[in-house]
Amino acid sequence: MDRGTEVGAAPSRGAGGGAAEHAAAGRIPLAVVVVDRDGLVSHWSSGARRLFGAPKEEALGHPVADLLPVSGALPEDADAAPFGSYAAYDGLGPGLESSLDGRLSYPAAGRARLTAAGPDRIDVLWWAYPLVGPGRERLLVLAADAAALRREGDDISFERIAPGFALHTDFPGAEDLARRLPEILPSMSVGESARIVAQVLELGYPVLEFSQNDRVPVTPDWGVPRRAERKARRERAARAAASGVPMTQSAPDEVEDLEYVAVRERLEFLNEVSGRIGTSLDLSQTILEVSRAVVPRFTDVAGTYLREQVVAGEGFPDGVPDTTTMWHRVALEHTDEPGRWDDVVPVGEAMPFPAHTPFFQCMTTGEPVLVPRISEQMGHMIAAQFEKRDIRPLITGRSMLVVPLKARNVVLGFMILLRHPERVEFNDMDRVTGAELAARAGLVLDNARMYTYQESVAETLQDSMLPTIAPRMAGCDIATRYLPGTLLGRVGGDWFDSVKLPGSRTALVVGDVMGHGLNSAAMMGQLRTAVQTMAALDLPPAQLLRNLDDLAQRLGDNYLATCLYAVYDPIAGELHIANAGHIPPVLVRAEDGRSELLELPTGAPIGVGGVPFEAVRVPVASGDRLVMCTDGLVEVRGEDIGVGLATLCESAAHPAASMDQACDTIIRALNTRGGRKDDVALLMARLNGIEPEDVAVWRLALDPIEAGRARGLVREQLRAWGLTGLADNAELMVGELVTNAVRHAHSRRIELRLVRGDTLLCEVEDDDQTLPILLGVGPGDEFGRGLRLVSALSREWGASRTGAGKTVWFELTHPRG
Repeated sequence: MDRGTEVGAAPSRGAGGGAAEHAAAGRIPLAVVVVDRDGLVSHWSSGARRLFGAPKEEALGHPVADLLPVSGALPEDADAAPFGSYAAYDGLGPGLESSLDGRLSYPAAGRARLTAAGPDRIDVLWWAYPLVGPGRERLLVLAADAAALRREGDDISFERIAPGFALHTDFPGAEDLARRLPEILPSMSVGESARIVAQVLELGYPVLEFSQNDRVPVTPDWGVPRRAERKARRERAARAAASGVPMTQSAPDEVEDLEYVAVRERLEFLNEVSGRIGTSLDLSQTILEVSRAVVPRFTDVAGTYLREQVVAGEGFPDGVPDTTTMWHRVALEHTDEPGRWDDVVPVGEAMPFPAHTPFFQCMTTGEPVLVPRISEQMGHMIAAQFEKRDIRPLITGRSMLVVPLKARNVVLGFMILLRHPERVEFNDMDRVTGAELAARAGLVLDNARMYTYQESVAETLQDSMLPTIAPRMAGCDIATRYLPGTLLGRVGGDWFDSVKLPGSRTALVVGDVMGHGLNSAAMMGQLRTAVQTMAALDLPPAQLLRNLDDLAQRLGDNYLATCLYAVYDPIAGELHIANAGHIPPVLVRAEDGRSELLELPTGAPIGVGGVPFEAVRVPVASGDRLVMCTDGLVEVRGEDIGVGLATLCESAAHPAASMDQACDTIIRALNTRGGRKDDVALLMARLNGIEPEDVAVWRLALDPIEAGRARGLVREQLRAWGLTGLADNAELMVGELVTNAVRHAHSRRIELRLVRGDTLLCEVEDDDQTLPILLGVGPGDEFGRGLRLVSALSREWGASRTGAGKTVWFELTHPRG
C-alpha cells in the first residue's frame, strides 16, 4: 500500500461509514499531495488518485491548482450537503486555494468542493501544512472524501465533522501517534521524512472534530464498517446470543461490529459524563461531580487525589511530582456497603506515594496505568504505605486503572478506579476511555481551581486594602464590617478607615469608588492612602475633600467616588463632618435611643471637579453612636433608597450588648431583603467622650526655664490622678519635648496637654511646622538625643502638622495594679 493513502480512526472513536470500495476493510482513502516551491505536484498518493481521479503520472510535475480546482462555495441546501447545513463549519480557516498558491505561512484546514475528473464534484476535508527547510517541498496537503464518512441512510448523527489541528500530546498514546505519523506521509528519504514529521508535530496533528468535546486524531487505522454491514452483523450477534451459541471470534466482521458498538458506547458515556461535570466553579462540588460520574457505570470504586497546592487554592503547581509530593484524598465513591472504606481510606487524608507504586508511575508520566488484576503481591505492596490499616481485602483481586488529572500538561491529581473481581477487567479500550475522561475532568477541575485561586487572590487583595482598625481610640469605640459584592467578583471599591489626630481626636472615614473589580479596588487604595496622608496633616474636613477631589482629577477622569469624612473631638463633644456625594450617617442618641439621619450638605462625588465642599459641626453626648456605611447596604434594585435608609435608622437604634452585636443587627436587618449586588462597608463608633477632669492643659512661655516648670506640673498632675508610677518617665520626656518647642517656636506660646484615658497621652504644641525627625546620634553629638529617649521610653509617639504649627505627642501605658 502506498504509505498514507488509507487511514483509520483511533479505536476509541467512531467516525461513520466507509468509502464505497474500501468499506469492507473499514478503510477511507486519504489523499496525500506534496507541492514544491514552483507550485508543482512532487508527490501524488494512490489515495489522491482514488479521490481526485487523476493518475500519478498525470499529476506529478503539473500545477497543483489545476489538479485541485476549487469549484465554489459549499451548498447551503441541507439536502444537498452530506452532513446537512454547512453553517456549522463556517470559520474553519482560509480557503484551500489560499494555501495552494502560497499565500499562507501557517497551517490551515477546512472543507472545499472540488471539480474532479468526470461530471461530479467532490466535497473534501483538507489539511494544509506549509513546509520549510532545505528541500524543495513547500506544502503538504492531506484530504479525505467528506461523503465517505457518512452514507445516505446512516443512523449515526454528529454535531459536526470538521478538520482541525491539535497537539498530539493531547491524546492517549502520544508517542505512538508520533511514531506512526510517517505511515501517513509520503515515502521519501529518512532525513526528509524526519523533517516533515517534526514540522507536522510542531504545527499541529491532523484531527477530526465530531463535537465540541470529541476530537479524533487521524491515524493509519481510520474507518469503520458501513451501516448496512453493521446492521447485519448486529443481527447475527443477536441470533447467536438467543441460541446460546457463542459467536466465533475468528470472523473479522463480528469482531469489527462488536468493536464498533463498544466505541459508540464509550463515546456516549463520555458525552454523558461531560454533561454531568463542570456545572459549578466550586472546587469541592466539581470533585464530587467527577467522582460520581463514573460510579457505577464505568467503575465500582473511584478515589480522587489532588496535589496539595490545588487543594489549598494556591497557584499552578510547579515541577514534576516526586516521592515527597503530598496528595490529598478529596473524594471516594463506591458501590460497596456503606462505611466499608471510610475508616481505612478516609477522605481528607494526605499522603505521599512511593516510587514503586502504579500511582507514582501515573503521576510522573502523566499516562494511565492499567493493572488487569491486583495480585496478592501488589496488594501487599500498596497496603504497606497505609501503616496499620489493612487495605488488602478491599483491593486484592480487583481490576485497577489509574488515570491522571491533567491541565496544560501538568498533573493536578489522579483517580484510582477499581472494579469488583466478578466484573470484567479494565482493558486497553477502557484505558483510552479513562484517559479521555480524566482529560475532560482535568480541564474542569483546573477551571474550578483557577476560579478558587482567583477568589482567594481577590479576597487577599481586598483584605490587604482594608485597614485593621483598633477597637478603641481616644474617647471612642469602633466596630466595622465589610461584605464583598455578589456581582462581578469579590473585589470592590468600598472602604472605611480611622486616623488618630492631635488633641485626642479621631478621623472616621467611609468611601465608595463607583464600579467593581480590580480597577475600582486600585482606585480605592489610592484614595484611602491619600485620605490617611491628608488627615495626618490635620486638614479641616471640607479642605481634605477639596484636596482629594483635586487628586482624583489628576489620577484621571474615569472614576468617581463618594466619601464621608468626620472628625470626632471627645474633649469638645463635637463632630466636624463633610460629605462628598455619600449617603448621610445615622446618629443614635444615648439619652433617649432616638436615631436620625444627619442633615449634611450633600456635595458632589470625588472626581467631578470644580465644586465646593461644606462642613458642619454636630454636638454629641457621651454614649451617642455614629453609623456610617456605603450605599450597597441600603440600596436594592427596584426599591426606593429611602426604604433602606429608614431600615438603617431603625436597626441602628436597636439596643445591643456590644458594638459587634449592634453591627450584626444592622447587617441582618438590611442584608436579608435580597437583591444586594454591591459590596458593603459599615463603620460604627460609640462616642464616649473624655471628661473635663481627665484633661489638663497648660500654656508655657518661650523661655528655657519653662522645661523645668513643665516637669513639675506633670508630676503634680499625675500624683493627683493616682499615676505616680508614670511620673519619672513622663516628666523626663515632657522636659525634652518642651525644650525642643522652646528652641524652634517663633512667636506663639507653647501648649502642654495631658489626657487620661486607656493610656496617658501627652501633647506639646507650638507654632513651628517643621516636624522633628529621629536621627542617629554619635558619641559627640549635642542634639538628637531627646527624640531617641522619647522613642525608647514611650508606648507610642508621633508628630503631625496643625493649622497653626505642629503637635508632638507620646503615650504611656498605665501601670498594672
